[in-house]
Amino acid sequence: MANRDVERGGKQNRGADNNNNYFYDESSRDTHWTSWLVPAIVVANLAVFIAVMFVNDCPKKITGPNKACVARFLGRFSFQPLRENPLFGPSSSTLERMGALEWRKVVHEHQGWRLVTCMWLHAGIIHLLTNMLSLIFIGIRLEQQFGFIRVGLIYLVSGFGGSILSSLFLQESISVGASGALFGLLGAMLSELLTNWTIYANKAAALVTLLFIIAINLGLGLLPRVDNFAHIGGFITGFCLGFVLLVRPQYGWENSRSSTSRTNRKHSMYQYVLFVIAAGLLVVGLTVGLVMLFKGENGNKHCKWCHRLSCFPTSKWTC
Repeated sequence: MANRDVERGGKQNRGADNNNNYFYDESSRDTHWTSWLVPAIVVANLAVFIAVMFVNDCPKKITGPNKACVARFLGRFSFQPLRENPLFGPSSSTLERMGALEWRKVVHEHQGWRLVTCMWLHAGIIHLLTNMLSLIFIGIRLEQQFGFIRVGLIYLVSGFGGSILSSLFLQESISVGASGALFGLLGAMLSELLTNWTIYANKAAALVTLLFIIAINLGLGLLPRVDNFAHIGGFITGFCLGFVLLVRPQYGWENSRSSTSRTNRKHSMYQYVLFVIAAGLLVVGLTVGLVMLFKGENGNKHCKWCHRLSCFPTSKWTC
């Protein structure tokens, strides 16, 4: 999944600290945090992948010249045969053992913790590097602007929301990856743009750029073996969270603080309305999703066409 962030900044160059921002008018008055959480998440994902490959131990389980492990010089860290895993990673059984999302285990064996652990696992080195590069490009800028608490909450809750939707619709396969959490950050970027609309200089450019990035990435989710339900669930969750956690003062409020008579309110009425609606939808959506999941509901029975959102059959592939 290839992502990039929408860069923001003032109309004029205000120095080296802001030379990468293009859309935001009042960034010089913002507090900028040092990003440490996103790098820590990247390191954690790398460490988990190494641990998974250690447990996988391909040479011990795969024998025979036609079933040779890939990169055998890595010893027990070598990859499964490409016919089994083309992403250069462990076996499905190892991922399942280490906490992959599997509907039957979540519902019938009461292993709800898999809704969280699955977002720290990856199917292969290609999957891992793609997601971590995307997280660096998206997450560091958000953390610098909004701090580690808000970005961390969006990342974790979005990943959780993506896992819920994935479990409701994909009940015959396992699922792993941080993509749901990453799409949550993209969704939060979109809602942050909309709720803070007045402070942006180039609104159309920012909106078109962000929508294009989101559309491309959701479109890639229509390919086989991609869990687009985790993407969609994470995106919707992050979109709602952005209206709640990423609200900025409206345009002109910062300047009015220095004057004796303040005519502008800190937040506009539409920001309050979006906050209340998004918070309500988020709570209701997650609650209903969890209730349906642990009752053993199959989302495909309630939506006959929704399966096409995760894999759209063509003449080139089947789902």
